[in-house]
Amino acid sequence: MIKEILKKIFPKYLLNHYHKLMAVSANIFYKQPSERMVVIGVTGTNGKSSTVSLIARVLEEAGHKVGATSTTLFKIGDKEWLNDKKMTMVGRFQLQKLLSQMVMAGCSHAVIETSSQGIEQFRHLGINYDVAVFTNLAPEHIEAHGGFENYKRAKQKLFARLSELKKKKLGGREVDKVIVVNGDDKHSDDFSKFKADHKIRFGMDGKQGVVASELSYKADGIGFTVDSTQFNLKLFGGFNVYNSLSAIAVSKGLGIDIEVCKKALEKVESIPGRMEFINEGQVFKVLVDYAPEPESVKQLYKTIDDHNFVSGKLIHVLGSCGGGRDVVRRPILGKMAGEKADYVIITNEDPYDDDPMEIIDSVVGGAIESGKVLDKNLFKIIDRREAIEKAVSLADEGDLVLLTGKGSEQAIVLAGGKKMKWDEREVVREVLKLK
Repeated sequence: MIKEILKKIFPKYLLNHYHKLMAVSANIFYKQPSERMVVIGVTGTNGKSSTVSLIARVLEEAGHKVGATSTTLFKIGDKEWLNDKKMTMVGRFQLQKLLSQMVMAGCSHAVIETSSQGIEQFRHLGINYDVAVFTNLAPEHIEAHGGFENYKRAKQKLFARLSELKKKKLGGREVDKVIVVNGDDKHSDDFSKFKADHKIRFGMDGKQGVVASELSYKADGIGFTVDSTQFNLKLFGGFNVYNSLSAIAVSKGLGIDIEVCKKALEKVESIPGRMEFINEGQVFKVLVDYAPEPESVKQLYKTIDDHNFVSGKLIHVLGSCGGGRDVVRRPILGKMAGEKADYVIITNEDPYDDDPMEIIDSVVGGAIESGKVLDKNLFKIIDRREAIEKAVSLADEGDLVLLTGKGSEQAIVLAGGKKMKWDEREVVREVLKLK
């Protein structure tokens, strides 16, 4: 609430000076912790949290002690816990404190999910990045940034900063600056154009860099080949091929052997709230995924098809976010769900100060446009637990109950910034046990 008042009172340039001052002060207060580790920043629209997790796993397999921060989790060496802050990049003092704790714990590497909104508020300032990773770019948070080009420029600032930063010395050796980009994304050149010691592209369509071939989508995961090395992962979906490739590319930039990558990535069972199946012995499948916007939902639907997860009905529970998030996405999400799912249940997500029912009605409108009929194959239930109970009650053998928008988030944010404790996965487990 105070932040919103300050935004209205002070012009943007003064707020920017305030953010910069806070970032510099935090860095000085915690004695510049990023100067004592190799720091990897991951930005893009989708796949950032998963990429952070996968990079951390590979680094650990290579024998390094690792710290990480993402939308999903915080990690300091062996200690790992879910992010309960409802922020991808925590505030400047919190972030520098985490980096300081990583150094004190003996971490040699830190992996930081670096969001466009965090960059715009200079939370990345005071962090000496060594590697910058670009996953992909799709329209998201457009209203918050005032347009797609502004959104892209915000993310580019991470790469511009990397090119300006002084190389650090660790263990008597200079650490090179590395840029890693998804070469299959049409915006890749906008991120690879900045100065760096090494630039590595990854993808499925390219002929140079880290390239996946011989893709296979199986009941138990994904398979692909990189440089004659066969990977068989327990993860699902083409997007996780890309996430894995980004981790392999980062490893290449840091001099880690591809066999180490294979060993690490094949050990990963799942990533919290990302394509996470919940099994309590029920005869149907339940899948929890974060997927808050149209592009990630599109990729999720494709993954469901690629792996043949549904032999019966698809029952989709979703909502959309308030608090200044993109209003235009609401009916689009509803229309997508209406076209794909047999049953659609629209519910609360994170309304913030917006009217929850107004958000729900907007999503419902899109579903109706696709041909769904209220109280027949389309339901609006404001209480999210009740919505999940409804979905489970409709499910039979061979069906898939899909829950999107929350993933492993630890709260639903209501008016006035009030947080209602919530873990979608635990709620689903409770509901399934009562079925």
